[in-house]
Amino acid sequence: MNKKWLVTLLLSLTLAIILLGCQTPDTAENGDTEISVVASFLPMYEFTKQVGEERANVQLMASEGMDPHNYEPSAQDVATVNEADVFVYSSEEMEFWVGSLLDSVENNDLVIARTADGLDHSHHNGDNHEEDDDHAAAGSISIDGNADHYHTGDTIVLTASLSEDLDYDHWHWYQRTDADEEWEAISGQGTDTLTLEAPEESFEVQAVIYDHDHNVYAESEPLALMIDNHDGHDHDHDEDEDHDHDEHGSSDEDDESETAEEIIEIAGLSDHYHTGDVVTLVAELNEATGYDHWHWFMREDNNQEWEAVPDQATDHFEYETTGESFEVKAVLYDNDHNTYAESDPVSVLIDDHEDQDPHIWLDPVLAQDQVLAIRDALIEADPDGQEIYQENAANFIDELQALDEEYQTAFAEAENRAFVVQHQAFGYLAQRYNLEQIAIGGLSTEVEPSPSRIAEIGDLVQEYDVPVIYYQQGANSAIAQTVATETGTETAALYDLEVLSEELIEEDLSYLEAMRHNLEALQISIY
Repeated sequence: MNKKWLVTLLLSLTLAIILLGCQTPDTAENGDTEISVVASFLPMYEFTKQVGEERANVQLMASEGMDPHNYEPSAQDVATVNEADVFVYSSEEMEFWVGSLLDSVENNDLVIARTADGLDHSHHNGDNHEEDDDHAAAGSISIDGNADHYHTGDTIVLTASLSEDLDYDHWHWYQRTDADEEWEAISGQGTDTLTLEAPEESFEVQAVIYDHDHNVYAESEPLALMIDNHDGHDHDHDEDEDHDHDEHGSSDEDDESETAEEIIEIAGLSDHYHTGDVVTLVAELNEATGYDHWHWFMREDNNQEWEAVPDQATDHFEYETTGESFEVKAVLYDNDHNTYAESDPVSVLIDDHEDQDPHIWLDPVLAQDQVLAIRDALIEADPDGQEIYQENAANFIDELQALDEEYQTAFAEAENRAFVVQHQAFGYLAQRYNLEQIAIGGLSTEVEPSPSRIAEIGDLVQEYDVPVIYYQQGANSAIAQTVATETGTETAALYDLEVLSEELIEEDLSYLEAMRHNLEALQISIY
């Protein structure tokens, strides 16, 4: 028996070796059907995984804990995209850094899916947005407001006008250094008015308007903007002007002072704010001291002098934004009113998205358009996989449609349709289901608000009879509980899905599961 078993084993091994040796090149290649896809942040990654499944090797750029708003692509990221077949992102309003990333990429075969544009807006890297013969401009655009020249730092304001009276209002502005460069979309410019800080060098701009199907309807001729700094002469400041000290002895950042900037750190800064938000920060000392004489200083940019912010004399800073970004720093004085230490400046970015809410994926209906855009990009890069991508996309869209129906059913008969959020990320979702989003702008989960700020929130809670204040993935923080206790409300989390957070990982929540969590949480307020 043992001899027969040994003979059988040897025959089996011999047969296996023969079969492996006879494998044709086509067979080996068919086992390697993956295309390489890079997705910018979490929803784009999830949607692409659903469409590509086993046929697409999908990599996430803004991985665990990384905020896609202020993400900075590394050299490795550029190298990865250079080797990819497809790059998927949502919009420049969401991923500010995409333009600079693609400028660094040298991959002419890269298929780019800008999913905010919906269907049929995939294209090759290096293609000009004006070169699509299928979307030839049907009207003409003129641009008004151009000056004969600008100085670096000036505010450029231009207005585009369409020759025809149509109800299209989907604008984009593009810029390039010269005619040899590719056009690059200017982030945050989604209306007929362009507002931009003048850069160091002259450049060209172009206005483009899209129709309701997100196809190019008309575009302007390139407009040259001249930057002339007159050999560096500053019109706003005399060279002999004294910038040494303010009235409290705080030195300009160019002075060599004895302040120890590393002693003070500023906590509570958000990635961006909207006009009217209350910025709440706290200066944290890294060493024990008996000093408590604080002042906060702000400036719009580093070409301006620091100015003391009135009524900010503690280690806490609360300031209602007026629409302009600015820098702020905290300064601590000793008992002789000399500067003891000052923080590094932090930048408070005001981004109203030019009325363009970037959180498209939180609307289950618009998310379907993004899925279709991804499907088309994968098909363009891998035509042999068309049937697979189409079937996968259709299956996932069925799930999104079911999710939409769940939301519609839940809110169809609701009488109270308002909900209060820490950050206004849920505008598309609110609009889709006829809800009212009320934002307590700038409320930090790191810094406890002042009694006066809590009183303001309490008034809002009473006005709208609010049972819950929603925080993005921060419902259990000590600050959230403090605000809830003081205002007589509860707290709950709403997932905006911008960041692959610890909560999402620990709970192993998919997009659909997180959105159903949001639905359940919103029903506390919407009833």
